[in-house]
Amino acid sequence: MRFLSPLDALLGDIFIAITGIVPNLTVQMKVEGFNMAGSIKLKPAIQMIEDFEYRGLLGPGKRVIESSSGNLGVALSLVCLVKGYEFTCISDPNISSQNHRLIEAYGGRVIVVTQRDANGGYLSTRISLIEDMLAADRDLLWVNQYANPANKAAHIRWTAPEILRAFPNVDYLFIGAGTTGTLMGCAEYVRRAAPWVKILAVDSEGSVTFGFPPGKRYIPGLGTSRVPELADSSAVDGVIMVPEAETVDMCRWLVRDQGWLVGGSTGTVLAGIRRYAAHIRPGNTVVAISPDFGERYLDLIYKDEWVEAHFPQSPTAGIRGQVALTA
Repeated sequence: MRFLSPLDALLGDIFIAITGIVPNLTVQMKVEGFNMAGSIKLKPAIQMIEDFEYRGLLGPGKRVIESSSGNLGVALSLVCLVKGYEFTCISDPNISSQNHRLIEAYGGRVIVVTQRDANGGYLSTRISLIEDMLAADRDLLWVNQYANPANKAAHIRWTAPEILRAFPNVDYLFIGAGTTGTLMGCAEYVRRAAPWVKILAVDSEGSVTFGFPPGKRYIPGLGTSRVPELADSSAVDGVIMVPEAETVDMCRWLVRDQGWLVGGSTGTVLAGIRRYAAHIRPGNTVVAISPDFGERYLDLIYKDEWVEAHFPQSPTAGIRGQVALTA
């Protein structure tokens, strides 16, 4: 393949067969970390920026701002670098040092808020700061991944068709929920093209997206402390809530047992499949989306001191947490 721009190299047709999560089950893991931004977030970053350009909202002299704990910030910094826009990322202490440095390497500016919001997270604090900055600067444009329909449109355009091309007879599709752009976009496309597929949302305990109680979360990627405007629980067949301790255990088991170094969102989704496994019949085709790899979590999930400080009971004993199933 030959690419003229780093934005062209999406490489979205790569799948890895994962075994051992539960007996007699193979999970087809859609790997999204092989692009220059290192995650699935490059797709919505391209789609949202190009949508603003198409509508005449973004052009010379305009600057871009967004709230992100990591991967979208990296992706937007790359897109803005290629297209010639200044970019500011509003983040929080959960951002990994690798993501922080990558955003700056691509020319972006990072501002870290430290005050938690009413739900114990940082999202509302980050958005409040963005609103203040927008009021003071007319040339600043907020991407707003949480409400931007171009976020989910990226996955209608790319991710969901890629899945059905590779596995036209998929039975179960497991997708992590952050902004819910990936989840909602894939659900919208799959509901039309393959209505038999059961779509399961996987979220982190402490996230309020699907009506569960708020709580502190330490791993960037999935979960919110404020319900994203894009979220629609009626679009999925069930929601699986995973404690972050199980995310850590899954990530560390996968690299030590099989050599796959995956990110926190991937570990959460795979832990969600383990929780849901009793509902899956032998021979069913199971696909999971892996948003990124694990090198950006080396100072978090893969650092013993960090794990011991935040999850002293790890490895997790037994099954905790909640599974919510809809009809």
